[in-house]
Amino acid sequence: MKKPHVIVRRCDDYDMSAISAIINESVNDLKLKIPIQENVFIKPNVVTANKQYIFNSYTHPAVVEAMVTVLKDKSINNIIIGESGGYGIPSRLFLKEAGYFDLAEKLNVPVVDLNEHPVVKVKLAKAKWHKEIELSKYIAEANFKIWMPKLKYHIFASITNALKLNIGILTHKERMLYHDYRIHEKIVDLLEAGYPDLIVSDAIDITYGFESAPYPVRLGALILSNNPLACDVVASYIMNYRPQDVLHLQLAHERGYGSLQLKDINITGDISIDKLRAKPKGQRKLFQVLQELDTPLSFYSGYAPNTDIICDGGCEAAIKGCLGTIEKRRHGSLKKAKKGAIVTGIYKGDIVVPDGNVLLVGDCTKVDGKLVAKRVMRIKGCPIGARNLFIPVPLLFGLPSPMFDIRDAFLFIVNSIQKVFNIVKYRWVLKQ
Repeated sequence: MKKPHVIVRRCDDYDMSAISAIINESVNDLKLKIPIQENVFIKPNVVTANKQYIFNSYTHPAVVEAMVTVLKDKSINNIIIGESGGYGIPSRLFLKEAGYFDLAEKLNVPVVDLNEHPVVKVKLAKAKWHKEIELSKYIAEANFKIWMPKLKYHIFASITNALKLNIGILTHKERMLYHDYRIHEKIVDLLEAGYPDLIVSDAIDITYGFESAPYPVRLGALILSNNPLACDVVASYIMNYRPQDVLHLQLAHERGYGSLQLKDINITGDISIDKLRAKPKGQRKLFQVLQELDTPLSFYSGYAPNTDIICDGGCEAAIKGCLGTIEKRRHGSLKKAKKGAIVTGIYKGDIVVPDGNVLLVGDCTKVDGKLVAKRVMRIKGCPIGARNLFIPVPLLFGLPSPMFDIRDAFLFIVNSIQKVFNIVKYRWVLKQ
């Protein structure tokens, strides 16, 4: 059996011409034939972006520009760039903040928020949880799909790369479904609908921490492949994980998508993966474990209902997103928080903070023991989004709220109106 091919190339900065040359050479090395007259869909990773605070957690526009340039040089012009960002916030806001609409104008290539355009129902025969999804028509009708992830540590999926990028093929309505302890199975479910023909991973700057509070590490590489699992196996090794310890990679292997062994992958390029993995070593801890944060707040993670599994998914991610956003914008805020506790899942034990407040996050959350506090508040949802915590967390624990940023509030309102207008226009009037 022919080994999957992964190319790891040195790329020291975001020089578009240099990136374009690497992509062009790699496409030839991978022996890819991209249809000239067919539909090409490019999916970057733009889960969030903010010109003031969050400017390195998304796929750099120069990498996407380089990809489009390579395609156009091959006379391929039917290209669409699309993304569905996170947090329930209009994706167009993040695309604009990341510079993608400027890129669209420069290249004369459409950039779309997948939530604004028509979708089709797609059944997933192999899926465990996502049996049917609403998939953008642009993805469903694409003859060639290019995934362009930003290589990152992820707070509960371990890494973000080719497989994890598939979360962004879902609309906001479905994105948070099963975004809990089941997320790894969900990621593998989606591979059936989102299996790319080419992966170009932006590993020039990788990030650790949380998407809303990214901290960069200059890795100086591009990772390219036509096999998503093989690409992620190499990426996870570079990020100092054993591939079998990244649960969605293990599950993908079990479902027949490929091997987790480096020896089973044809790895080529001009830089050693062992040399690369030395750069981010020891960096992934920040915001990975709530209990390790430097703050007077205490965190209690309980079980998912009717399981013996710690529910460390969506609700916990929302907490990390909220706290990460606050800390990124006001460095040192968490150290000054009022004493208190934040709880997720069904916690079996006592929580006693008579001089502090307690926040119960999520529908299922409860304390199966003694609960003593000045005040107890519950935020409902399953799971909740980070934005749902931007008022109650500051209120209970004396932290500054991102909701009161005038610029961000204005952008949210304007882009929300534009999103509604475009949904009516594209989904219901033009249906395109």
